[in-house]
Order: sequence, then C-alpha cells, then structure tokens
Amino acid sequence: MIDRRTFLASAAASVGLTALGYSNATNAAALSFSPAKPFSHDGLIAQARDMAGKPYAPAWVLPPEVLDRINYEEHGKIRFKPDHALFVDGPGKFPVTFFHLGQFFRIPVQMFLLDKSDDTTVAREIAYDDKYFDMPENSPAHELPHGAGFAGFRFQEARDGDLDWKKNDWVAFLGASYFRAIGELYQYGLSARGIAVDVAEPTSPEEFPDFTQFYFDPPKPGSDVVTVYALLNGPSVTGAFRFDMRRGKGVVMDVDSVLFLRKDIKRFGVAPLTSMYWYSETEKPTAVDWRPEVHDSDGLAIWTGAGEHLWRPLNNPPHTTASAFMDNKPRGYGLSQRDRNFDHYLDGVHYDRRPSLWVEPIGDWGKGSVQLVEITTDDEIHDNIVAMWVPQDPARQGQSYRFGYRLHWLADDPFPSPLARCVATRLGNGGQPGQPRPANVRKFLVEFSGKPLAELPFGVIPEPVLTTSRGNFSYVLPEAVPNDVPGHWRIQFDLVADGTDPIELRLFLKSGDKTLTETWSFQYHPFPTRTTR
Repeated sequence: MIDRRTFLASAAASVGLTALGYSNATNAAALSFSPAKPFSHDGLIAQARDMAGKPYAPAWVLPPEVLDRINYEEHGKIRFKPDHALFVDGPGKFPVTFFHLGQFFRIPVQMFLLDKSDDTTVAREIAYDDKYFDMPENSPAHELPHGAGFAGFRFQEARDGDLDWKKNDWVAFLGASYFRAIGELYQYGLSARGIAVDVAEPTSPEEFPDFTQFYFDPPKPGSDVVTVYALLNGPSVTGAFRFDMRRGKGVVMDVDSVLFLRKDIKRFGVAPLTSMYWYSETEKPTAVDWRPEVHDSDGLAIWTGAGEHLWRPLNNPPHTTASAFMDNKPRGYGLSQRDRNFDHYLDGVHYDRRPSLWVEPIGDWGKGSVQLVEITTDDEIHDNIVAMWVPQDPARQGQSYRFGYRLHWLADDPFPSPLARCVATRLGNGGQPGQPRPANVRKFLVEFSGKPLAELPFGVIPEPVLTTSRGNFSYVLPEAVPNDVPGHWRIQFDLVADGTDPIELRLFLKSGDKTLTETWSFQYHPFPTRTTR
C-alpha cells in the first residue's frame, strides 16, 4: 500500500478538479484532489471484508503534540470557509463543509468525490489544506501536513432555501461512527451511530469503531436526496455503509450496512441511538439544578413484531443498567422527546425542540431484542442513554451481517399508535396525606391522553391493568385529569416493596375487552439505594 503522506504530498495530489474532467459546478478552483481510483459499492464491501481478515491497524497517525495543542479553545477558533464548500455551486442544493482535526477529533478521515463517466465511477480524495479554514496565524493547525485529512463533514441547508446555508446545516458526521440530524423543529439533539460494540459489558471495554472514509455521490440537480458511502474500521468489526438522506420537514435516512466481525462481540448493537437524560418531572434530586427538566429524550418507544406499542420512560439510574425487550421481526423503535412544553425546561438551549429518532427496520431482522442501556450521570454534558437492536444469536468472529433500516429525525414518531399514549410519569412518597409515610412505599402517577379515552361514554371509567415483578399495589385510582381536556386520564397507585433490586412495572388501560392505551413499561429503582435523593 502506498503511504498516504507520500502520496498526498506529491504534485499529483494537488491536481485541480477542472483538469480531472469535473465542471466548475463542483467548486474546482477551491479544492485540491488526488488522482482517480476505481469505486463501486460492491468494491467498498469487498474492501471491508478484506480488512476484517487482517489484524486491526489504526488510521494514519498524525503528530500527537500538534493535535494536543488544538485544544477546545484553539479548535473553536477554526472555521471552514464556505467558499471552499463541496457543491457550493451545485450539482444539487446542499453544499458540504468539513470539520477540522484536533485534540478531541484525532482520527483523520478521508473524503472522496465520485465521478461517473463512460459507465465507470472513480473516486478522488479531497486533499486537506489549511487554506480551506479561517484560523489565527499562530494556530497550531498550520503545522499539520498537507493532506492530513478531516475530522468529519456536514451538509449545509439548501442554497435556495429560507435559511442562510452558510450558517445552517442539517446533518453532521463527526467522531467515531457518530452522526446526527436536525428534526422538523430545526434543532440538533441525540445522535445515531454506525454500530455499537460491547456497550455496558462488565468484562469487555466498549469499542468505538471509526468511519475512516466517506464518498460523496454528486446529487441530481434539484434533488432533496444526497448519497454518501462510508467505510467503517475498528478492532472487532469492519463495515461498508450507504446513506441516502432526504431533507424534508425533518430528515429521513435510508441506511444499508454490511458488517464483518474480526472478533467475537458480546453485545453487538445494530442501529444504535445515543442520547442524554439527566432528570425530568418523573423524579428529580432536590435542588440539583434550577431547571425543571434536562434531557434530549424522555422515553423509549417500541412497536413490536406482534403489534404492541410500548413506552418506557427513561431513568438516570443509581448504577449502569441494561434492559432487553425480546422481539421477533420488530416494526420499529426510537428515542423520543415527547414533552414539547418550553415551560418544562425554561432555558435557552431548546430542549423542547430536540428531535425524536425512530428506527424503521427494512427487511426481516429476525429474533433478538431492543436493548436500552442507562448510565448514571450528574450533568447534561454526558450522553448516558443507548438504545439498539441486538440479534439473538451470538456475534462470532468471521460472521457477516447486512441490515437495512430507515431513520426518521422528526418531532414525533412517524407511525403513531391509534391508542392513547403516555404523556407523563410522576413519582412521590407513598401512603396517605396526614399520616407517616412508610419507607418502603412509593406512589406513582401515570398520565395517558388520546382519542380512545376521549370516546369513552360518560360515566365509564377505564380499567387499569397493572403488573409488577415483585411487591404489591394499593390505593389504585383511575381518574380524569381535572383540566377539562377530553381523553386526559391519570392512574395513581402505591407500590409496596422491600429490597433494593430494580422492579419492572407494566400498565395499560382497557374498557371491557378493548385496549385503550399503549403499554407503560417502567423500571423502578427503590429510592433507598439513591444517594442523590
């Protein structure tokens, strides 16, 4: 293999794009490119397969002393120049800009532009040059070699849209295999990943494979679809991805992932979602922060292969927990931000606008489980929530997988249940007012709202169906919420349970044989174990 440093430092590496046959529409004068190499999606898959049969080798290592000096402060002074954007004048509507490497983004990522002519496709690497960026004259970034690579990229808003494309973007790939998009409320929030490896496995450290190469397919003029191919590399897994991304009222991505295992993986997380949940109206440490709620997502929604709709409110647990929801041929799952009331957050970072992200499987995913990992946190700066699909059969060295799925970055689930949905979960001390509150009693209040409840005949009270993995219920009371909103009901109950192990609770409402609501599924951590309460 030719050494990239030698290759990109050569004169050929700086050949202008016009000389290689591209039109000025791709911003030839602003970017430098390497000579062409053949490209195909099948070839990228073959490359990933070949890599998996060889020992893991990290990407080209840049001078660590330079990267260390591009710290948070210095990195913040570096801005990509919009005039150097890929597709700045077309084709397509969405220019591409690039992120700079630094102390926290150390892995160089190669960016390629595809060119289709005479029924063949070739790829040419975009050679890094510090002239693409605005930065201070004394920035340590000037010391990186020509062709060093980039940290990631983003698609800017449409040039002919209502927003200033130079200041607004709608999808970004940055760091390991992480990527994210804005929803229809024009706000970033949670992230997705290419793959998750051994999240919260007590005997295996978590791995973070990297997207090391991206290939941009020039879009068709006027199209809202952009296509990007990616190569994944990590100690235990390699892969080839195709992303077809559409900018509409939110963002929808069709993902085709082909994965090859170098090693056994204990928790093989497909289509993983990563978010932050510190606290909400459910349960909050006293005076931990002035804001009523702080979270990017407030629950996990699941639509099972059998057709059941589940809602699992998120926890900030006293210790790391992993929950598995067994399923066969799942219809979808996602991390949602259901609470859209600004008064429930009261700050300026727009938690009320954070997108919900739904995974829609394409094809038969077979048997496995939607797994939810919740990690304790004491601040909003940590992503402590992971949701993913884990196949039932063990992930062994030498195996390969292909998963297709669609990601919906929207304000709400793309396939809402016809049933009434859970809109709030609240916990408090159990027992009766005016009497001593027993230490082993916890009061729950769960709210549902929706058309099936609004259509109940006058005087008909829905029946709660409650189950628990241990303990007993008392003072179970369904009642209409006294706010004159049709179909808004709440169920309060006390749970009496000793011990400190987590308790699994389930609740739905029915009338006769008719199910009225989705299933509320909650993991309760008895409060004697909570050191922050």
